[in-house]
Formats: sequence, C-alpha cells, structure tokens
Amino acid sequence: MMPIPIDYEVLRVLWWFLLGVLLIGFAITDGFDLGILTLLPIIGKTDEERRIMLNTIGPVWEGNQVWFILGGGAIFAAWPMIYAVSFSGFYLAMLVVLLALILRPVGFKYRSKVKSPTWRTTWDILLFIGGVVPALIFGVALGNVLQGVPFQLDTSLRIFYTGTFWQLLNPFAIGCGLVSVFMLTMHGGVYLACKTEGPLRARAARASEIAALIYVVLFVGIGYFITHLDGYMFAQPVVHDGVSNPLNKKVIVEAGAWLTNFALYPWLWSLPILAVVSALLTVVTVAVRSKWAFIPSSIVQFTTIATLGVSMFPFILPSSSNPSMSLTVWDASSSQTTLFIMLIATVIFMPIILLYTSWVYRILRGKITADFLKEQGDSAY
Repeated sequence: MMPIPIDYEVLRVLWWFLLGVLLIGFAITDGFDLGILTLLPIIGKTDEERRIMLNTIGPVWEGNQVWFILGGGAIFAAWPMIYAVSFSGFYLAMLVVLLALILRPVGFKYRSKVKSPTWRTTWDILLFIGGVVPALIFGVALGNVLQGVPFQLDTSLRIFYTGTFWQLLNPFAIGCGLVSVFMLTMHGGVYLACKTEGPLRARAARASEIAALIYVVLFVGIGYFITHLDGYMFAQPVVHDGVSNPLNKKVIVEAGAWLTNFALYPWLWSLPILAVVSALLTVVTVAVRSKWAFIPSSIVQFTTIATLGVSMFPFILPSSSNPSMSLTVWDASSSQTTLFIMLIATVIFMPIILLYTSWVYRILRGKITADFLKEQGDSAY
C-alpha cells in the first residue's frame, strides 16, 4: 500500500479545523435564515412586510443548509464515536431540532397559498418556531458539551449515555442557548437590512442593534462563568498519532481548565475580544452601512465558534461520568486512510461549493420590495 504523505497527527488537527469551518459556514449562511425567521412576527407589521422578509431568504435557504449537512456528514465520517455519542445522547434534542427545521420548507411552500389572515398568521408562528428553536437548542447543546456529557464506555467501546433530556436544560446551557439566539438574530437583522428598504429596513437594523448588545452582555457573562467552570485537561502526556482508543488516557477535572490554551497562547484572547468588538461595530454600522455591517456580523459568528473550539482543544466531547473516557482529537477519529481520502475529496469539492455559492448570491443581489412581489405574482412566497 502506498504510504500516506500526511502524518496522522496532522490529519486529525486538519479535520478538527475543517469541522470548525463547516460549523462557521453554517452559522454565517443558514444563521441569518434562522435569525430572519426569529424576527418574522416581531418586526413584520403587515402581511406584505412578512412576505418581503421571507423572500429575502427564499431563494437561498435550501442551499445554505448544505453546510449543516456537510457538518453532520463530516462528524459521521471523520469522528464516528463523537457522532454516535452526540446523536444518541442528544437524541430527543436532535429530534426537536429536526421537527423545527421541517417547519421551514412546509411553511415557505404553504404560507402564501391561502389569503386567509388566520392561515398566514399560523404559518408565521410555525416559521418563527422553525427559526428560534434550532438556534436555541444548538447553543444549549454546546453549553452541555462545555460542562461534560454524561456518558461512559465499556472495554469494548460500547457507549452508555446516563443523562436525560431535561438535564440538558440547565441554567448555564440555557444561557449558551440565548447567546446563540441573539447572535443569529443580530445576523439575520443585518442581512434583512441589506435586502429591504423603508420602515422594514429601519426596524431590522434596530432589532439587529438590540440583539447585538444583548449578545455582548450574555457572551461576556458566559465567558466570566467559564473561568470558574470545571474544565478538562490531561493528567499525563498522550500519544497524538496512535490508534483511536479513548480508554488509553488519564483526564482530570479542574476549575478554569478551559482557559489552559489561552494561558499557553495569549494571542488566542484576540478571538473573544474580536467577537465583542465586531458585535459593537455591527451596532454602529448596521443602520447606515448595512452591507458593511454584514462583515463584522459574520466575524462574530466566526470568533464565537472559534473561541469555543480553541478553549476545548483537544477535547471534542468530554465525559462528566468518567472524564478519562472523554473523546478528543487524538483518540476519537477515523483511520489515517479515511481522513486522507476525505481530505482529498474536500480539497476538490469545497472550492466548487464556495464558487457556486458566491455566484448564486451575486445573481440574487439587490433589494426585495413590494414591487418585486407584484412582479413575481404567485411565484413569490
């Protein structure tokens, strides 16, 4: 067999990085879809305004979900044990997210088919649920990951999850969920301000400003809490390029351990600082330069997720039941061959996805107005 030209250790780090890229891509693109649906019944004062809001994302929301699908596929292929534990342990939460996401295509297709105000208001509420519930649960899930997930493994690496759905809804996790909701609501408001005009644009900008300020307060508050939260760290050196076996290590739990990487590499503090600065910059620019505001708003998505990732590295799914059975970058990945073949496929297809996505957004640039709805007739949402 031909030797693989990339070290196993490097491949594992690359796929940890690529997983982060996929999550960030989902937050930046599909994130503003969720944010706009969250704002739908809040700033859409008339049926026409709500139709305008839906048509700003109508042509792109399905394509934006590619990042979500790729993220799930990457976890399945590159980190099979993490996929097994997370999708088993968070099964009911994932089911709720799936049901909420199903409301989007159904709502888009059926909302404007009947002119009854009751019919359309009902779908507006369901679309709102389809926006706010996934945003909340994604954040709640990450909050629980930071605290450790109650699972353990036996000697044959069978997984035993010992938690319940209601344990996921603890105060810290809900706080993380609210960070996610307001972050994506800010992002959705910025995108809406870019695509609309008049009073609706003004309300979208105002909603984005408020959401950004709330995000800053919650983000800083959660960050302060993490400094006192029990984190995970290795009790002894580990092998970085060995066979994936999460039983071959010793892990200890210590308050503030999630800040270890920040202590070792102080430049990492630029990530949370940039998140706060970008959110405040969004507040300053969204009302007057909406298109420019989309840049700092996207940076907020990037730096928030990156802050979480680097604080936990190399842990991906820590275990609160038995910390030494936590899943890390070094012991939960697929084989070296699998990671290398997937990397080749990613190098080929990722640029294609980025190119056609950029082309679609360029073709669909411009404002969505009441005149646009009249021109499109029944073909508009």
